Amino acid sequence: MPDPAPSTPGSETRSSFDEAKRGSAELLILALVEEHSLHGYEIGRQIELRSDGMLTFTLAALYATLYRMEARRWITGRWVEKAGQRRRRHYKITEAGRKVLAAQRADWARLIGVLGQVAGVKYAQ
Repeated sequence: MPDPAPSTPGSETRSSFDEAKRGSAELLILALVEEHSLHGYEIGRQIELRSDGMLTFTLAALYATLYRMEARRWITGRWVEKAGQRRRRHYKITEAGRKVLAAQRADWARLIGVLGQVAGVKYAQ
């Protein structure tokens, strides 16, 4: 059986980063809509801005996550219409979402701590 195709330098790191990014989407969204209601595009924009461009999500992936979170009742959405603009769905956190956010923050804090202990990963500020 032939060996798998060689990977490009850094591709393993990017893969790990992409997996962590996907795993953090719900946490990021809940944290943003905890502050105030936002429409989907603005949620994506805020994630990109606040991460200095390190975290970006395609609109398809972002909206799929928003719909899934709404179905789980972690967030609620309502349509908002403004003169001269198309209507947008604004999302805000629910009480169930607040509980999930608290649990996810604790989980991520533990994970970051363990990564530091085991792998020497340092928290960047």
